[in-house]
Amino acid sequence: MSAQPTRADVASSPPRDTRQTPPPDGLHAGLKNRHLSMIAIGGVIGAGLFVGSSSGIVATGPGILLSYALVGTIVVFVMRMLGEMAAAQPASGSFSAYADRALGRWAGFSIGWLYWFFWVVVLAVEATAGAVILESWVPAVPQWGWALIVMVVLTATNLASVSSYGEFEFWFAGIKVVAIAAFIVIGGLAVFGLLPGSSHEAVGLTNLTGHGGFLPNGPGAILTGVLMVVFSFMGSEIVTLAAGESEDPRRAVTKATNSVIWRIGVFYLGSILVVVSLLKWDDPAITEKGSYVAALDAIGIPHAGQIMNVIVLTAVLSCLNSGLYTASRMAFSLGERRDAPKAFARTNSRGVPTAAILGSVVFGFVAVFFNYQWPDTVFLFLLNSSGAVALFVWLVICFTQLRMRAILLRESPDKLVVRMWLFPYLTWATIAMISFVLVYMLTDDAGRDQVILSVLVAALVVAISVVRDRLRRGTGDAVTKP
Repeated sequence: MSAQPTRADVASSPPRDTRQTPPPDGLHAGLKNRHLSMIAIGGVIGAGLFVGSSSGIVATGPGILLSYALVGTIVVFVMRMLGEMAAAQPASGSFSAYADRALGRWAGFSIGWLYWFFWVVVLAVEATAGAVILESWVPAVPQWGWALIVMVVLTATNLASVSSYGEFEFWFAGIKVVAIAAFIVIGGLAVFGLLPGSSHEAVGLTNLTGHGGFLPNGPGAILTGVLMVVFSFMGSEIVTLAAGESEDPRRAVTKATNSVIWRIGVFYLGSILVVVSLLKWDDPAITEKGSYVAALDAIGIPHAGQIMNVIVLTAVLSCLNSGLYTASRMAFSLGERRDAPKAFARTNSRGVPTAAILGSVVFGFVAVFFNYQWPDTVFLFLLNSSGAVALFVWLVICFTQLRMRAILLRESPDKLVVRMWLFPYLTWATIAMISFVLVYMLTDDAGRDQVILSVLVAALVVAISVVRDRLRRGTGDAVTKP
């Protein structure tokens, strides 16, 4: 794959405009700036931060901060690249539409469907996670019943209008943001013994270097931690898909891109720093209760477990809400490019792609059924075969940006209001980092299955795209771009 186009390539390839100026019956600009702002902030706070950090702390020790910092750096660079393209040409298909133009139809088709597949599987994971919490509160309703209720309610929300999705996500994300901010403030005061009315003794930063040091399990544990935390960052890119339905896409994308550094720094590094400062990294409570619950218990916050369940449920519902929105908009974009059924590209009078939403949620329901019926076989296969898609998406964004920079400079240099730093060196460095993570996953028992199965599924999707394009050319069925 050549990353840089030659002059001949640029001259001979007619520009394909993926910029979306939707017709009256297309997507509507129903998302307000406050919606986009909160979607951007909440997009980096998934349930994985609350639930998945425990195993990383136990495996890595306080050095898990370096794991989060490394992955956070990758995400910042990837979002900068994506922001460069999205601010210049906002599109509902985001990186899939850009890959279609810069790398070829096979790339846009393949990464679009893989991304859709990823979020459909996430729907099942999050619906089940939410159902477990809700069943513990109201056991009269079976777990599968709660999963059904949650899926139906959020499907109805997305079908109502894009502003309904935005409003729900605004409040879901708001609760997450307030909860994390409160945790950091309260935990920070407790670390230094400044929490009013508390008998908690100041621990300072001694837990960061005591009990075996900052890296008690050796420097190699940092990479183990990377594998454990990398997928909790998925979702940062959602704001670039949502921007196409906002009042001012360019401003929304620019603002989200410029703020990604502090969002990751505060919500991820800040909250994890509080946890590993309050608790010894090998404290059994981290595994038994979860890192955040254990930290709240250490401070002496009553009913910490239930408080965290409410926050995790909010994060789960937020992820479900955004997952369904994201999957449907990617399906809509694929339909517009004739890479999916034409019905997916149709919208109702409210600008809602009804068929794309229903098509996505149907597969979500099927995945939920698999989770209950065959959790250790069929659903485990779905999980593993979509497990590395996040890294594939990031790689495609990197390679796409390498080519799109030349295209954008030629066509609309004035719209390059966001630019990747030290281009192309940092882009290539990011490609190297992501590739290293993928290769390192092959040395990990759980990661190996995810990479191998994800590669096989990706190869199948690419093969379908190539065969499909050849058949179209053979029948003279020219593909036009919106």
